Amino acid sequence: MSSSSTATESTETAATERTGAADVIGSARERIDALDGQILDLVRERMAVSAAIQEARIASGGRRVQLSREMEILDRYRQRLGKPGTTLAMTLLELCRGRV
Repeated sequence: MSSSSTATESTETAATERTGAADVIGSARERIDALDGQILDLVRERMAVSAAIQEARIASGGRRVQLSREMEILDRYRQRLGKPGTTLAMTLLELCRGRV
């Protein structure tokens, strides 16, 4: 086999691998976009449920925020996702707090 045919085969293999990688990346990005849409919908739903809880708590003479409950949520996220989970939970709690 000549060196030029080996180089051609190598170039074709690399091009096929790049095309395959591009397909995988494109499909994965579409899936991420779909997941992000679901996550955003769930966050909005969580915000609505949290607002209903806050309204009921305030109407019954309670506080808008229950810190012990928030600590449970922070702990759950930390246990499942590590330290970044705590940051994510804090962001969710902040989004859901004070809308009432």
